[in-house]
Amino acid sequence: MSAVTDRLPVFPWDKLAPYKATAEAHPDGIVDLSVGTPVDPVPELIRKALVDAADSPGYPTVWGTPALRDAITDWVGRRLGARDVTHRHVLPIVGSKELVAWLPVQLGLGPGDRVAFPRLAYPTYEVGARLARAEYVAYDDPTELDPAGLRLLWLNSPSNPTGRVLSRAELTRIVAWAREHGVLVFSDECYLELGWEADPVSVLHPDVNGGSYDGLVAVHSLSKRSNLAGYRAAFLAGDPAVLGPLLEIRKHGGMMTSAPTQAAVVAALGDDEHVRVQRERYAARRTALRAALLRHGFRIEHSEASLYLWATRDESCWDTVARLAELGILVAPGDFYGPAGARHVRVALTATDERVTAAASRL
Repeated sequence: MSAVTDRLPVFPWDKLAPYKATAEAHPDGIVDLSVGTPVDPVPELIRKALVDAADSPGYPTVWGTPALRDAITDWVGRRLGARDVTHRHVLPIVGSKELVAWLPVQLGLGPGDRVAFPRLAYPTYEVGARLARAEYVAYDDPTELDPAGLRLLWLNSPSNPTGRVLSRAELTRIVAWAREHGVLVFSDECYLELGWEADPVSVLHPDVNGGSYDGLVAVHSLSKRSNLAGYRAAFLAGDPAVLGPLLEIRKHGGMMTSAPTQAAVVAALGDDEHVRVQRERYAARRTALRAALLRHGFRIEHSEASLYLWATRDESCWDTVARLAELGILVAPGDFYGPAGARHVRVALTATDERVTAAASRL
């Protein structure tokens, strides 16, 4: 076991424990804006679909039911503008974090292969490379990377943690460069439906990919848009030449989404109204927190999309974490996402209206 665990970094969230204890001691209780976990109810139509499918004694399939594949293909066409998407272009997964962590292993990467991800990024991209014993490199602009040995390029737009959105032109340029050099692109688009000051676009859009999915896979999750983090519901869409082998590997590994969850995803992807309602909740919380942070002396950078505000007081992120913990507010230090975040904090919008109001008042 130690041969595996020795490859991994210290789990970053454990470092927050003493600051969380300080925040919890506040007379009015903690306002936890650190982890971006949904707190609002699962929409009723999704819960009903889950319950109606609860009598599922048999094994589900890794590829999902035809109804699930229909729901995914319909959604990527309707919402992302993707064309000519068939069942061969989609693959359900057991939450997006599982995929990110194990993708390099499932792709057969190892020593001598390189995985690239943004300089400020979700830490699990690096974890995936470490689990595969592959090398990894962080970038500001992926087209400036040396493509030799580069086997997997992660894009993340809208970004976690910064909320930065890659423009259509930027995505088009990156996709063209990756294809020129034979680099596989996985685009993490889990926050795509949460654009505030920008309209995020998918690599599946024909304006970006020229009508071809060759070498491209998009990752999408229902955790944020539908409050389904507890369901572990996500999917891939893109190049069948990549998804076909992944399906076979995942069959052997038993990586199957539960049958009730599959039914819930069908309901969730078929309904846009609950997404609109949830967006309005997050928009109101974002407005309140942003104004309070600015009044408190913070500067907000990027943050044009996603569920976070990327904020700085031009001091060590841990000094900021400590300062806010004294107010009973817990946030994530920016260096969780790479050394470039050492003077920023990530402030999540995922707290109840009452707790967001309390945070704004304390600030």
